[in-house]
Amino acid sequence: MDLLELREQIDVIDREIVELYERRMEISGQVAEYKIAVGKKVLDRQREAEKLQKVQSLAHGEFNRFCVAELFEQIMAMSRKLQYRMLTESGKMDRLPFIGVEELNTGRARVVFQGADGAYSQAAMMQYFGDCIDSFHVDTFRDAMDAIEEGSADFAVLPIENSTAGIVSEIYDLLQEYENYIVGEQIMKIEHCLLGVPGAVLEDIRTVYAHPQALMQSARYLGAHDWRQISMQNNAFAARKVAGEGDRSQAAVAGGHAAEIYGLEILERQINDSGSNSTRFIIVTNQKIFKKDARKISICFEVPHESGSLYHMLSHFIYNHLNMTKIESRPIEDRDWEYRFFVDFEGNLGDSAVKNALRGLRDEAREMKILGNY
Repeated sequence: MDLLELREQIDVIDREIVELYERRMEISGQVAEYKIAVGKKVLDRQREAEKLQKVQSLAHGEFNRFCVAELFEQIMAMSRKLQYRMLTESGKMDRLPFIGVEELNTGRARVVFQGADGAYSQAAMMQYFGDCIDSFHVDTFRDAMDAIEEGSADFAVLPIENSTAGIVSEIYDLLQEYENYIVGEQIMKIEHCLLGVPGAVLEDIRTVYAHPQALMQSARYLGAHDWRQISMQNNAFAARKVAGEGDRSQAAVAGGHAAEIYGLEILERQINDSGSNSTRFIIVTNQKIFKKDARKISICFEVPHESGSLYHMLSHFIYNHLNMTKIESRPIEDRDWEYRFFVDFEGNLGDSAVKNALRGLRDEAREMKILGNY
């Protein structure tokens, strides 16, 4: 046979496969109607495992058995997604425990940030909330999460990602641990400055204090000088230390906002290596609310520690035409080599496609949590 004849035979078989697939999905729809009527869950892991064993036994040869298993995993996944969609359309899907609001109630809000006066977190807070708030600062990110969980603050402003240094891993872990939720975000352009006491000049400097990330982000500039570099918990703490000790040989790496607060002089502007350095801050509260015009959703989930499990989770975004914008992983405590995945995607909790995807993820993941819609 020549190639053209072989391709014609494949075309005939493909038409038959499509016809059989559509017949199968039609029956899957009837299965969904039955499950809706009796309240039965969509995913039946035991039934699917038995089905895979059975179809593999029908194939000839190790290669075909492997491929048939993969093929039917996909077919059954498509069947589940159809059933999730029918559940959503029937109104039988459990309501998401989040309330849509027109605007956040930020008037006279109590807002907490980590660090000290002059921190970038404070500047981000001022940009997002304006001046009509009561604010205070705490020493650690955990302290900030505690403040909103116990009600001493309405909102917290926390850095979650820097464009050059990457994610703030502790924030991801705390979002999973606490029943607090993201309701907004603020992008801040980061411009590190070298700050000294009034009257100091560059030739006076011997020691520089800053957060480790600020030292790293300004490595080229700082490396060109024979200065001792000392890490601090926060850039604002560094600025406060230099101002408090009044030593001309000391300098801090911090923002211009910190110079104004602590009465320091800017000895050099924009010393960070990258001119496009930005930090994304999240606005967190203890209420399950979201703005009705919100367009980004953050979730986290765990998957079974087996081949293909992450792929099947992510397929819910593809099937529902949702654009996933970010994925990160964090190790799960006390479970070696197992990971929790954090995903950002476009959408609103009121969208039917989002509800459909979240229903599938919740049923098929080991654990799934909505971190916020903002």
